[in-house]
Parts: sequence; structure tokens; C-alpha cells
Amino acid sequence: MARRRRPPRPGALADLSPSRILKQMALLQFFYYGTAIILIVFTTFVAGRHPDTKAILDWRELRGDVTTGWTLALCWLLGSLLTVIPILLLIARSKLVPDFALTIHFIHLIITSLYAHAIPDTLYWWLVQAASAALMVSLGMWACQWRELQPMAFGGKPSAQAKGKQQDEGEGYEMGSVRGAGRDGAGSYEAVGVGQSSKEPV
Repeated sequence: MARRRRPPRPGALADLSPSRILKQMALLQFFYYGTAIILIVFTTFVAGRHPDTKAILDWRELRGDVTTGWTLALCWLLGSLLTVIPILLLIARSKLVPDFALTIHFIHLIITSLYAHAIPDTLYWWLVQAASAALMVSLGMWACQWRELQPMAFGGKPSAQAKGKQQDEGEGYEMGSVRGAGRDGAGSYEAVGVGQSSKEPV
């Protein structure tokens, strides 16, 4: 006798599948860099300079002793703030937010280290990354928890008979919008005996 396969646990394996995690991580990383690039290029043009890849990928540009470094730090923080939106849409589970947020910044550390051929050694760079990660984690968890606590709507509207007295099962809600219609929405009927003429409907 063949053994019956156990049905998969709902949501447990599907949400944690490696392929789905990689897709979500790639989309979040793309959005994180996309928003940062847009903000950095915009502020660079406003300052009257030409944009350069060093401003995005070189950690030496993120300095605390010049105005440019503070502007770049603000752009990265705003990018982390905007990345909360795709986290809410793609992840939507508060307990997974820290893993994704910290992974985004870890990948950024690897990319900047490879570009500059050195690991960041300035305190200001690490403080900006710590503030960016904390902002993304805190706001991301708050947004996902707010979404998880939203009440679910099942449709239908309370009928007039349900107010003030107990109804039989199935009579608490009316799904149609026609007054006087029965449960099947076809109206009410009156039984007539065999051989008798039908009465006029009331």
C-alpha cells in the first residue's frame, strides 16, 4: 500500500525557499542602490559637479570633515528610509526584516571593499552604516507589524434582522442588494395548492 505524502506546511517552506529568498534579496539590493544613485546624482548636479562612481562605491568619499561627505551620508540614510517600502511589499514579515536589512548592508560592505581594494577603516563610514541599518530595521519591523495587525475583511454586510436578535446560521449577512430577495436572490414565493388559482403577490 502506497504511503500518502504529507501535505506541505502552509507558508513555512514556500516563504523560506532559497530561490524566493534570492529573488527578494536581489530586488531589495537593486532598489537600495537605485534610490541611492538617484539621490547622489541629483545632489551632485545641484552642487554643480559631475557625478562619479567613486561617490557611490568608494567608501573614502564618505567623510565627516567635508560637506560632500555629510551630503552623501544623508543620501544613504534617505535610501535606507525608502527601502522600507519594498521591504513591506516583498517581505511583509517582521521577524525576517533584520536578516534582509543586515544582508543589504553586508553586501554593500563587500562591494565597496572590492571597489576600493581595502576594507573601510574610518569611524564615520561605520557610524553611517550602523545608523542606516538601524533605521531600516526599526522602520521595516514597525511597518510589517502594522500590516500584520490589520483586521481581515471577509465581505458581506450585516442584515437588518441580525440587529437585536439571534439569527440562524447563514442569516447574519445578506449578500445581495435587492430588498425583499431571498437567500438565492430570486425573490420570495408562495405555495399554492393543486387545482387552486395563484394569489396575487403581496
